[in-house]
Amino acid sequence: MDDLRKSFKHSQRIVIKVGTSTLTYPNGKLNLNRIERLVREMADLHNQGKEILLVSSGAIGIGANRMGLKRVPRTLPEKQALAAIGQGSLLHMYEKIFAEYGQTIAQVLLTRDDLNERIRYLNATNTLLAILNMNVIPIINENDTVVVEEIRFGDNDTLSSLVAGIVNADLLIILSDVDGLYDSDPRHNPDARLMSEVKEIDTSMEENAGTQGREFSTGGMLTKLRAARICMAAGIPMVIANSDEEQVISRIVAGEMIGTLFVPKENRMHAREKWIAFGTVVNGIITIDQGACTALLKKGKSLLPSGIQKVEGDFQRGDVVAVKDAGGREIARGMVNYSAKEIGLIAGRRSTEIENILGSKDYDEVIHRNNLWVNN
Repeated sequence: MDDLRKSFKHSQRIVIKVGTSTLTYPNGKLNLNRIERLVREMADLHNQGKEILLVSSGAIGIGANRMGLKRVPRTLPEKQALAAIGQGSLLHMYEKIFAEYGQTIAQVLLTRDDLNERIRYLNATNTLLAILNMNVIPIINENDTVVVEEIRFGDNDTLSSLVAGIVNADLLIILSDVDGLYDSDPRHNPDARLMSEVKEIDTSMEENAGTQGREFSTGGMLTKLRAARICMAAGIPMVIANSDEEQVISRIVAGEMIGTLFVPKENRMHAREKWIAFGTVVNGIITIDQGACTALLKKGKSLLPSGIQKVEGDFQRGDVVAVKDAGGREIARGMVNYSAKEIGLIAGRRSTEIENILGSKDYDEVIHRNNLWVNN
């Protein structure tokens, strides 16, 4: 995939994600030398006419350090309080260093709800594009002071991939304290091999993905693999690399073989597909038979009630649900035309029977193909 890496020099819109382990030393204090070096690289790319979006972790870790804590506490209220303390310091640091290179920044705090509702998803998209049109660099972070789910289950890896999809980025670079994805954990296996490129993420990769092991970090390789899945499906190349590498951002953009490249699918998804696939929270599960799987995966058909075997969850019309095969593999996501209770009543029946069962029929399909994302 040398040609793909070489094409990075033509990337116009680049999302860069930095983690807590990149911003701080192991003791939690800010690594100012590294931060200044990375900011200088981003400012230089911006001076070349490229659009840069920075997704930054670190608010909780910086807050913990400001309060003299040796490690981040476990309770959610304390984490949220530390995020509130650290967020101001984080933005002030970026404002100061970017200003030294003549760059203007803007703070954007997002929550999952901002992406879950279609209108708010579009508003977030338009805001980010407006900031870029003003020749400003947005500094994006999760709003950890109010978002319980994001503090508990993830970090900004997933957010960076969603942002890349929202703005139709040409490249996502995730910087961490690891060189990339290895075929096994290099901390325990001295013969672990760095993978220069990945075309498909399999279950063995996820099983081998370890955590960072840093007191002030929340993410690990597993969250980065999840982010890679999103980017690959959305048609956006993604690179994981070590922030300790000299001129790491510039060299990646120049096409050098640094880190691990996750090769995207050739066809980019439309905006509505991306929202259904990645922007929304799944509200339930529909399990379908093999015939329905074939209709969705091979023929691009809508999901009819006749192919449905089981319904899980309490969802309403218009909610997004996961569609799984009999083995439990998620093959699609879509916006349903009927509630969970209604689908349970018509499951396995023909569309012509819907009216007799429910008393009315608004749609023949449980999920229309226009409201369906298929995970081919």
